[in-house]
Parts: sequence; structure tokens; C-alpha cells
Amino acid sequence: MLGHFKDPGDPRHSEDVEIKWGVHPRGDRRARWITGEERTALLVLISGRFRVELPDRTVLLTRQGDYVVWGHGTDHSWHAEEESVVLTVRWPSLPGYAVQDHPTRK
Repeated sequence: MLGHFKDPGDPRHSEDVEIKWGVHPRGDRRARWITGEERTALLVLISGRFRVELPDRTVLLTRQGDYVVWGHGTDHSWHAEEESVVLTVRWPSLPGYAVQDHPTRK
């Protein structure tokens, strides 16, 4: 992982870009929609079946390498239809988007 959430002395600290490796069990979903998005994002499916919900469309990623990009100001949410691994790149890396007490994560 790389982004604003790493300590400032860590070479993985960046406010310009954020890279996350996400492992999501089947049925995992974003606890609430992200609204007022200030970042651009690229989400790439590594494995599984992963749905990204955008205001004007739903994108279902089913094959390794499938991806979706959304821009600044685009509200969004997601749902893992099967156990999924995704790589997400966001720019810039900004605090304030983490959802606490995710209902399906331990």
C-alpha cells in the first residue's frame, strides 16, 4: 500500500497517489456510498467478480484485468459478488474516505 496513510518518513507515503491491494470476501460491500469525491480512481480486477456502482451505470468486472475508471465528483460504491482481489489507484491521496466499523469485515 502507498498513500497519505503511511507515516511521512516512510518512502510509501504520498499525497499525490494512493495504491491499495484489496481482498474482499464474497458479499463484502462498501458500508455507504462515497459522495463528493475529490479523487480520480482506477480499479483493476485481479480475481473474482466485483461490481462498481456509479450514478449513471453499474460496471461488473468478471475477467482478470477488467477495469473501471471514474473521475473527480463521481459518487460510487462497490460490492464483491464473489471473493475478489482488486488493485485500486487513486489520485491524489486524500484522508477522509475510510469507513469505520465495516459491517462485513473483522
